Amino acid sequence: MLILGIDTSGKTASVAVYDSEKKIFLADSSIYTSLTHSQVIMPLCKETLEKAGKSLNDIDSIAVANGPGSYTGLRIGIASVKAMSFGSGCTVCGVSTLESLAYNNTAFQGIVCPVMKARGNLVYTAVYYFKNFVCECIMNEKIMPSDELAEFLSFNAEKVLLCGDGAEEFFSQYKSEIFLVAPPNTRLQNACGVCLASAEKQKISPELLEVSYMQKVKAEKDLEKHSQND
Repeated sequence: MLILGIDTSGKTASVAVYDSEKKIFLADSSIYTSLTHSQVIMPLCKETLEKAGKSLNDIDSIAVANGPGSYTGLRIGIASVKAMSFGSGCTVCGVSTLESLAYNNTAFQGIVCPVMKARGNLVYTAVYYFKNFVCECIMNEKIMPSDELAEFLSFNAEKVLLCGDGAEEFFSQYKSEIFLVAPPNTRLQNACGVCLASAEKQKISPELLEVSYMQKVKAEKDLEKHSQND
């Protein structure tokens, strides 16, 4: 199966083409940019497909990080995937940004913990265990105080590889000997992790694809605040 992977959940726009039968990446491209993802993601898809020697019609399924992450970035990614899927007739697959971050580090033997900044002292996180490239979820994704995460890890792991945009800050704050920080090339979101995480997942039709914010968006918070003040 040929999988086109897309990640627009953070500041990096990333695209990859993965052959899940041969287990090789035909091409991948990433741009850490100040531009909006709507400006870069479609040209990046075209460029990456050309590098792979493929067209959109060759793709069997499109996988995309569906959250948590940037509200705007996630919506752009989902909309782009739906448009391409409707146009080509291929299936889609939504992948947790946290899980895809963990899959960037499949070579690590042991606990991998993605840490993404939420608000205040809260982080988006989950805990996974990798052995021989096989992933087991130890703690489901959630939003929680960083102190609680540090306590959970200290009681449940001997070594932990931290990844995500909150990894370095978390490492600096707690300075535990059990914590390691993933190297720059596997620390942040990447479409390669999206492809790997999606390989064995159920594929769906594009109209079923949704964003998973894991917390209320600003419009919902403003509406609640307004209702409480009435």
